[in-house]
Amino acid sequence: MQSDFAERPAFETIRPRRQTTPFVFNSAHSGADYPTRFLKMTRLDTLSIRSSEDSFVDEIFERAPFLGAPMLRARFPRAYLDVNREPYELDPLMFVDPLPPHFNTTSARVASGLGTLAKIVAENKNIYREKLTLEDAQMRIQGIYKPYHKTLQELLSQTLNKFGVAVLIDCHSMPPLNKTRKSKPAEIVLGDRFGTTCAPALIDLAETVFVEAGFSVARNQPYAGGYITRSYGQPHHGVHALQIEFSRHLYMNERSRRPHKGFESIKEIATKLISSLVSIDVSLLAPQEIAAE
Repeated sequence: MQSDFAERPAFETIRPRRQTTPFVFNSAHSGADYPTRFLKMTRLDTLSIRSSEDSFVDEIFERAPFLGAPMLRARFPRAYLDVNREPYELDPLMFVDPLPPHFNTTSARVASGLGTLAKIVAENKNIYREKLTLEDAQMRIQGIYKPYHKTLQELLSQTLNKFGVAVLIDCHSMPPLNKTRKSKPAEIVLGDRFGTTCAPALIDLAETVFVEAGFSVARNQPYAGGYITRSYGQPHHGVHALQIEFSRHLYMNERSRRPHKGFESIKEIATKLISSLVSIDVSLLAPQEIAAE
């Protein structure tokens, strides 16, 4: 089966003229290039299919390359392929073919309909009209998922070789969190897998920037970091990973999928965050054991 992205890039790396910092930024869910074949397979309209997107997150962090850090960003949409999952986290009920035994068909993410090839988008809306073939899944995983992760790994390895440490900032957005009686819902959620994927100085600095800007911030609840944060964050080897989630209501209208007047201010805060992060004392990031909280 020919790739849906055979004639255009599925993702891209935006590099600075010269990398001056050990940071690498990643936006895996902001892609909005929907293949025609995929759109013919879905039962959803053109707005509903976009409800899982981390829309505009790549634009929010677009100053990173100008401040010396490369950025990897998806152009394929999350509803089509989710690289923040294991490579073969698939629901067997979605396929006409039996899945090989080494596939992970029983994870919590598969059960919720959000595997490597998602079954649903937000609000539990089913994506597909009919069942998929295993060939289709292999086309997406072999042709896009694995090259994406190979590129991300190479960026981090090159950075580690150059600076002695590497820091992955995994950039996401989230739907507004529900209000509670006790406190204002978090507008920013920082995830380090409960203290295991990055040095404390990194998450402390990020939280300080956001709190000083007037945002409510939570750590690891309800988002502690997905497959990418968990897999690449290895502080004892000098590779750190921090996930950042912005509440979408801060910068866009979720119904129309358009930025609103808060978009530019969020970009300014993100740029301030990038500037603060790239100025951190690199000695604080030296290979070390990070104790779980």
